[in-house]
Order: sequence, then C-alpha cells, then structure tokens
Amino acid sequence: MQLITTLFIILTPILLFAQQYTVEGTITDRINKRPLEYANIQVLNTSLGTSANGSGKYLLRLEKGEYKLLASYIGYQSDTISLNVNMDIPINFKLNRTSLKLDEITVLPKENPANAVIRKTIATKNKRNSKLSSYKFNAYTKGVIKSTQDISANSNSVGIGLGVKDTAELKITGILENESVGYFQKSNNYKEEITAQKQSANFPSSINMLTGGRVIQNFYSDDIKFFGRELVSPIAENALDYYYYFIKDTLAIDNKHVFQIQFEPDYKSNPGFIGNLFITDSTFNLIKLDVQLNDAANPGGIFSLVNIIQQYLPYADSIYMPIDYRLFVSGNILGMAKFAFDIESVLYNYNINPKIDDDYFDMVVLKILPEAGKMDSSYWSNNQKIPNSLEENEAYKRIDSVEAVPRTFANSFSWLSSRTWLNDNFSTVGTLSLYHFNKVEGHALNGAIYYNDFLNKRFFSTVDFNYGFMDERFKSSFSADYLLGEYRTTQISFSAFNNLSVLFSQSDEYGKLLSTITSLLLHNDFRNHYYSNGFNFNITGAVFPILDLGIGFSNTSYKNSNVNTEFSFFRKDNLYKTSINIYEGKIVTASTNFSLDFRKYIEDGFFRRRTSQGKSFFTLDGEAVFSNKSMLKSNLDFQIYKLNLYVNLNSFKSTKYILEAKGFYSSEAIPYQLMRAIPGNVSSLGKDFTFRTVNIFSTIGDRVFTVTSQYQFNDELFKMLRIPFLENARLNLDAHFNIAWLSILEDSKNLNATSFQNYFPQFIKPLYEIGFGIGHQLIPLKLEFTWRLNHRDENSFVIGINSFAF
Repeated sequence: MQLITTLFIILTPILLFAQQYTVEGTITDRINKRPLEYANIQVLNTSLGTSANGSGKYLLRLEKGEYKLLASYIGYQSDTISLNVNMDIPINFKLNRTSLKLDEITVLPKENPANAVIRKTIATKNKRNSKLSSYKFNAYTKGVIKSTQDISANSNSVGIGLGVKDTAELKITGILENESVGYFQKSNNYKEEITAQKQSANFPSSINMLTGGRVIQNFYSDDIKFFGRELVSPIAENALDYYYYFIKDTLAIDNKHVFQIQFEPDYKSNPGFIGNLFITDSTFNLIKLDVQLNDAANPGGIFSLVNIIQQYLPYADSIYMPIDYRLFVSGNILGMAKFAFDIESVLYNYNINPKIDDDYFDMVVLKILPEAGKMDSSYWSNNQKIPNSLEENEAYKRIDSVEAVPRTFANSFSWLSSRTWLNDNFSTVGTLSLYHFNKVEGHALNGAIYYNDFLNKRFFSTVDFNYGFMDERFKSSFSADYLLGEYRTTQISFSAFNNLSVLFSQSDEYGKLLSTITSLLLHNDFRNHYYSNGFNFNITGAVFPILDLGIGFSNTSYKNSNVNTEFSFFRKDNLYKTSINIYEGKIVTASTNFSLDFRKYIEDGFFRRRTSQGKSFFTLDGEAVFSNKSMLKSNLDFQIYKLNLYVNLNSFKSTKYILEAKGFYSSEAIPYQLMRAIPGNVSSLGKDFTFRTVNIFSTIGDRVFTVTSQYQFNDELFKMLRIPFLENARLNLDAHFNIAWLSILEDSKNLNATSFQNYFPQFIKPLYEIGFGIGHQLIPLKLEFTWRLNHRDENSFVIGINSFAF
C-alpha cells in the first residue's frame, strides 16, 4: 500500500502535465509568406490566448477537448480554425490582407482629423476605466539580457563589465522566465504572486522578479513612468496639449476600420513617446501601440532604442485589457559597454470585476511562492507560453555549462575589484582594498575572509585583519550574523574587535581610499583615530510589518593613538595634525532601538525587500543608549537618545525633495568619541546631505540637531523654461538647504578638556546654508555653490565638487 501511495504522489504531477497538449505554429501573410510578428491568438469562448513572437511563432497549452482558435492581425482578415485536441497539434495560420475604404469622420472646423479620433478615444478610455473596479489575470514573462561580455549577478543587481571601447557583437548572457498571477482592485490595490520561475544559471532566483504585472506600462492608464520620469500617455487627459497627431493610414481588421495614428511631442525637447496608435473606428478603442521613447526621455542618452509594443482585446462588458507587452532596449554606456534586453509578457485568463477580499491586499506587493523555483523541465515544457528561439536554447546550454564549473580565484580575480571571490560562499579582499595609509599606522596591509549565504542564506560572517608598519600593531575583528524567521526578519549579531577606529565615523561620508590619497599626495590626513577593543551583541526583528524593535549590549575599552609618520610623496615640509585625545577607559552600554517603515515589500523567497513603488515615503528610526556605573560596571553614567527621519517626496515630473533630519541628545557628560560631529566637507570636496560650508569634524557636540535637504530638479526646469542649449544638454540641477543646531554641556567640556583644548565651536543660534549643484547625467561629478545665510565669519561662500566616488 505504501508503495502504491508513493507511486501515486510521484506520478500525479506527471499525469496532470500530460493532460495538456501543445498547439503551436506560425502566423504568416498568405501571399508573401511573411511572418506576422506579435499576431494574436484567441481561444474563443474562453479567457485563454497568447501572442506570437517576433518570428510569427505562437505556442498554446490546452487540455483535451474541442476548441476554436482565432488568429488576428491588424490589416488582415482574421481566420478561425476548429480543432479537437487530444495530442500535440501543429496549426499554421495564413491570413489574407484586407483593405476597406474609410468613411468620412466628423471633425470640428479647422481641426486636425486625428485630434477628433484621439478626443473620442480618451472619452472611451474614461468610460472603460469607470467600469473596471477589479481584475485578476495570469502572466508569463521572459526577459533576455544581451551583452558582449559575460555578466555576473547577485541577489539585487546585474553587473556588466566595462572596457575601453566595446565593439564586439552582442550575445545572450542571461535569461529569466516566470509565471505569475496578478490581482488589482480600486483604488490602487495591487498584488502579484510568482508561481513558477526559471533562469539561466548565472542568475539567482531572487532577481527573477520581472513579472508581467509589475513591468508593464498599461497605456489605458495615465500613470506612465520610465526610468523614474513620469511621461504623458498618448491618450492621457492632457495628451492633445502635449502631442501632435496625424492619421497616417486607415487599415482594417476583419470588417472593422482601424485608424493608424502617428504622433510625437509638440515640442521636441518635451520627454515623451513617438510612434503609432491603432484605434478602432466607431468604438474608438485603443487596440495596439508601437512606440519609442524620444531623445528627451532618454536618460543620459545611453539608450539607442527603447521600443514598446502592446496590444489589447475586449473581455467582459467590452473592457479592453492588455494581452501582451514587449519592451526592447539597447544601448552603450559611454561607448564601453554595449547591452540590450528584451522583456516579453503574455497576459491571459482575465477575470473582470471579481470580488476580491480587501484583506488579501496586505503589505506584500510581490510574493515568490516557495514552490516557484522547484518546477522541473517537464513543467516548463508544458507551460512555456513564448517559444524559445534557437539562440535562446543555445544560450541556456552555454551559460549553464559555464556556471557548472566551480568558481576559482583565477577566474574571479580582477585588479580593479575591492573583493575577490574564492567560491560561491567565500571571498577575500580585492586588490583595491589590500593597502591603506594614515598618519597613525603609516603603510598598512589589509586582509579579510568573508563567508556569505551559509545555511540557506541565514548565516554571514567576516574576519578582518590588518597590520600597520608604523604603529607596529596587528588589528583584527570578527563579526557574525544569523537570521531567523521565514523571511529572515530577525537578526542576531555579534562582533568582537581590537581595531584602530575612525573618530566620529557616523558623520564620515567618505571612503577610506580618499584619506589614503590626500595623505600620500597632499600630506593631509583629515581623519583622527583611536584604539578600541571589546564586543557588541544585538538582536533586532520585525514585530509588526511596519515596525522593527531591537536591543543591544556593548563593552568597549578606548585608548588614544599617536601620529607615527610624516611620510608623503609631496609637501614634505608639512606636518600631519596631532591626533586628538579621546576619553580613555571602559564604556559598557545597553541599548534599545526601533525602526518605522510604512513602505510595502517584496517577498523574494528568502528576504523581505522594501519598495516605494515610485511613491513618496518616509522612515523613522531611533535608539536609546544607557551607560551605568553600578549595574553595567561602566566608567560613566549617561543616556544618549538618537532619532533619524528620512523623507522622500515626489514633486512635479521626475523631480523629488529628499530630507534627512537627525537628532542626538545626551543627558549627561559623555566621552568625546561618542559625541556627534556635523557632517562636513573635505577641503573643496563635498557629498550629498552634508554641510558644504563646515569643515569635516570641526564642529562637535553632545546635543545636535541637523536637517539636510535636497531638491532634485534633474533637467526639468531647463525643459520647462525651454532654455536654449541647456534644455537638451542632459544637465541635472539640484538645490540644497541645510540647518544645524549644536551645543555642548559644561560637564562634557570638563570631562573632555584635553580633547577640546579650550575650543568649543557651537551653533546655539542655528546655522543655515543654501546652494545648488549642476552636473551631467552620465558623469559622477557635479559642481556646487553654497552660501552661509548666517555665521558668516568663515566659509561664507564655498565652491566645491561633489561625487559619490569620493
């Protein structure tokens, strides 16, 4: 009996798959045999259907039974075939061209006839949207990435290698496929579940999330976005004020007239679409579009083509819904990395206006079901909706065979990498991280071992070590994190260390490489350091979907460091600044923290990832730190309270306003090294969300409040004002406004007298600064101009360079 049960469990999915048969073929022009790319196939009297690929080939999976298939294509007479499905059947369609004379349409005096069609199409769209309150659908999506070099991917991104000049031919270097079920309900409730996924071996499953519902832009909606920029739909309410239309041709599908309307933005510097709309006469439904982004909508000009093809068919109550979505993109990044990617989705099995329980729409907008990645080849052979091309089949074989070879040091090493992978889990420092220099250690060599994604992506560990030749000390640290919960939302962290630490690192936005360069070339180490040894232990976890709570414990001993070298290649007569003395001793603290985030999230099968979905949002987090002599055996009694607010507000078009507000408050005297420094600049180098008129580490306090904000105008103002040259120069403009309030308790001054050396800069009256920056979209640098509005005794006006690369 047990054997029979086991066999039944094994054979059941096979028997279920066997109930579906393949109906496939090609749709062509009867006369010239030309394939009709993206022609439609409907299974009459059902909600099933598909679209052909670019070669006119289609593929359907049908259960045993009798069906009628309808093949249609604009400009051709549809063809219907009846068939009895009880085996795999090849069915080819040969369609006849049709041409009907267009009746006259009524237009307003002196009005462009195309405008009359568009006006009625907008009215039809509004009526359609008013009737549509909810829907459910299935989708099959395939994504194909092409490049000249093999690509690498991690759980969040795809990397393409850069060369001096990329002239090689493109090849398929990555493929993603998935099936999903999507749900929508007014107003703006949306959720999608990935039920099956397959990808080439160089991609993790967590990156396979380009589903039909998430990736498509439904042009029946006014909410169209590409590359973070809102674009006017060609049938939006204000479309007639934005685009110029003309009737290019009159076609027919069966016995219905179809207008082919070509359009483009009225003003060429306005970002938008150019291309063709296909609209039915008398009913004025949009049934197809074939459009491209114009040059003004092309960010940085890196794309040579962004082409969108979408088709629509009527469902219940004559509501037209998208049945496919084709996105074809190609480009070249600064001439050094050619790339292309194609995304094709087939949407089918619509259920219009079903009753969907409001409780179904929770914080999850996309969920990869646990069994999605477990579907074998037999499943995909029975469920693939877009047939693979010969090139795609060869790419799967090539990539899978390459990835089957274990990763080694030799094939992952790069001279320009900060990390070198030894295998899929172990990595060590790369050549860019092997060396650093500072005034305490002098020349120093670094090493590390990183252990990632162990125990089903639950355990992560790092061992860091380095040796300074001038302080003659070996430093090391160890850290480990273990993640609990189905989506690893609880984190247990432990670290032990004996390090040279950077003073006020929480206010330091710059990379270690920058201080190495300024020290060796300019004889200027802008950082100060101290020795620390001890351990930290923390537990944080999600107690509600929007709220994380945590507790922590820290035991750290601090010791001063000294300047041990005056080495520099240039400016040898200069001297490094003397190291600042810190409070020496042992500090033991207990802490509690919280994080509040109302953004919804994606469950990728392993983790929950927050997503703003392109909407405005804010986050709030805070921490309370307690040091106590009697209970914790710390050297000092104090409490520190921290509060951080991050706000991201969408504004007009692609612009946005971002604000960071940070509060730091101590109840009593605290060690100098635990105080808060206002984030400032390094000479003429600045970073976003720092104070450009304040020198780094120059202003320190134990009660500090800062607001750093930036309005990212991008190139919108230049385009709106139609400023000659600037409107098409691909320049980004932003403005910044910062506020700082800072004070120091008298007890803190006394405790840290040797640190301050009788110099106590404070902003009891808040500091205000304002400025702007301008840079090119493709160059990671911008020129900034900043003015102090008060406290103008120093740095009243600063010109600087800002880059994330510093």
